[in-house]
Amino acid sequence: MNKFLEMSTFVAVVDAGGISETANRLGTTKSVVSQRIKQLENRLGISLFDRGYRLYATEVGRDFYVQCVRILADLATVEESMLSEKSTLKGGLRLAAPMAFSTPYLTDILPAFAIQYPNLQLDIESSDRKVNLQDENYDVAIRMGQLTDSSLIAKPITFNRHLICAHPSYLKRYGTPHHPAELINHEGLLYIHREPHGMWQLPVEGKIQSFRIRSRMRTDNAHMLMEAARTGLGLAILPTFIAAEYIASGELQVVLPQYSPSGGDISVVYRQSKRASLRIQAFVKFLTDHIGCPPPWEMLIAAKLLEIECKHNMKFNK
Repeated sequence: MNKFLEMSTFVAVVDAGGISETANRLGTTKSVVSQRIKQLENRLGISLFDRGYRLYATEVGRDFYVQCVRILADLATVEESMLSEKSTLKGGLRLAAPMAFSTPYLTDILPAFAIQYPNLQLDIESSDRKVNLQDENYDVAIRMGQLTDSSLIAKPITFNRHLICAHPSYLKRYGTPHHPAELINHEGLLYIHREPHGMWQLPVEGKIQSFRIRSRMRTDNAHMLMEAARTGLGLAILPTFIAAEYIASGELQVVLPQYSPSGGDISVVYRQSKRASLRIQAFVKFLTDHIGCPPPWEMLIAAKLLEIECKHNMKFNK
């Protein structure tokens, strides 16, 4: 019997949530997967799964899963440490990343990563939908904001600042709000995934409070949201990684800066069972090195603010 094969199959079944999907991922048959799980359960004398429409690990099965992940990860680390880094980094790396972040930043970074590691095959999906790493068999995903899924490992790359922005023409027509309570009198450009009910969650006196704003437009596309703000259609909460250029040029003005909502971090997330992967570790390091903290878009805003301050001081000192 091959204990490590049985353990790796068990981990794959838990990750996939079913025998059929596990067989597809492992390139084998359902009967082979079922037999390995049955042999493992017989050898241990325990039931690892509650069997229904979908397989769910029992309580003892979940404990065993954690131990298996640790053992298999340690084994992978030992094996991979015996090889040079570049010879180890081969095979596939399946990645999901938000479209809004992919277009301006990953377009250059991911090809550079592939060039550095020529034996890697990248499979990239750029979409604003939140993929399920467990069910859809992704290796890693780039996530924005606060992370709630504690079953995933998260490696922060840099911070993700959000600002309320508007075009000067909009503020000229409607005025500039000075407190979130005034938002009810303003046109809102809403991001569906963050504001499905037309309420903005903003920090006021150390607490997060909800504020109603009129729904002028709703979309699941961050770039469309920004373009609508640039036309003067309304107020929008925008991540600085897509709005920095227009904030720096003055085409977008920051509104209610003291009430800016938290954007959390930009993070790479992956499953516990992937924690020893040198491919993922190399990807996280490459992304961190090339984006940096502060990231380039924040440095652009800071440089513009410094330029404005210098011009103001020169004018004042004349």
